[in-house]
Amino acid sequence: MVFDFKKPTVQMLGRWQPWHAGHTALFEKAISKTGQVVILIRDVQGIDDNPFSMDNVATNIRKALKQAGYTHDKEYTIIKVPNIIEIAYGRNVGYSFIEYDLGEEVHKISATKIRKEMREQGSIKYIDMKHEDWPEG
Repeated sequence: MVFDFKKPTVQMLGRWQPWHAGHTALFEKAISKTGQVVILIRDVQGIDDNPFSMDNVATNIRKALKQAGYTHDKEYTIIKVPNIIEIAYGRNVGYSFIEYDLGEEVHKISATKIRKEMREQGSIKYIDMKHEDWPEG
């Protein structure tokens, strides 16, 4: 089976900086709806607290989803997109916006906290950001 662009598909749009267990849980909820998901990666490296390149993000997604038992270009595909900040739509456009409640434990997972821990471990560097609450480093 190959990813079918004509088949109903769930879209996930995000920065994925970095992809984490909460994103995988969301993916699993999304894939349960249609059997396939398109993951859109916003091109935001270097903007605010977004240290990872689009290629790095895509690689991390593929690794995590492979570990979870999914195959790229079969159950999901990845598309790199511009820094989308708003999604505009007209009435009755044939799709909907849905927020999934993945439970308190999953909702506690924070990529911001993960990036902070990565910086403390030295695996990524501090970058110039606009967030007032970020520690100097």
